[in-house]
Amino acid sequence: MIELYQAEWCPRFRKVRQRLSELGVDFIARQVEAVPDDREAMKDRTDEKETPVLLVDDEVIAGEEKILAYLDEHFDERGDADEHREKALDKAGLPS
Repeated sequence: MIELYQAEWCPRFRKVRQRLSELGVDFIARQVEAVPDDREAMKDRTDEKETPVLLVDDEVIAGEEKILAYLDEHFDERGDADEHREKALDKAGLPS
């Protein structure tokens, strides 16, 4: 099971969620409190207070760059990854 501790308002999560979509990886989103000191549930499970945090079975991967590297090392892109990227750029109003 893959869990992502995240908050929708944080831009770091957008990159991680986008990459999960491009790879076709199903995950459970765990919402975190806005204040890091209030994230006791996440800290109890992962020993981390800062986000993002990916929990894969019992392995904890913390930080956007480490998570993206882990995903690229362990998963292959799905066949429509380019379409997912194009759609994300289009919805964000960015040139493709």
